[in-house]
Amino acid sequence: MSVVRIVANLATADVQGVAAFYSDLFSLNILMDMTWIVTLGGDELAPVQLSVASSGGSGSPVPDLSVLVTDLDEVVERAEALGVALVYPVTEEPWGIRRFMVHDPMGRLINITEHI
Repeated sequence: MSVVRIVANLATADVQGVAAFYSDLFSLNILMDMTWIVTLGGDELAPVQLSVASSGGSGSPVPDLSVLVTDLDEVVERAEALGVALVYPVTEEPWGIRRFMVHDPMGRLINITEHI
């Protein structure tokens, strides 16, 4: 037996609105839309990962989600265009990533990262 995928499930009454937020911010495709659940994704399956943490690093809180992107500056521009406030500024961290954090429409903390 091996794990093929771990999926984050975000509970919300506004399925379409929150799905649109993630789709617009990260250019995700709708893989499935059954009205009560929308599954978003990229063109390929991501590796299986699950993080367990006592802090978010550099004095930040533990985020609800971490999203690794290939162009952090592009996502910053999208966040700003959507009117989303950066609650943790773009920072180059000592462990080899650049990142920033935002809240999604439901208040969840999203850690958006890029390897450097």
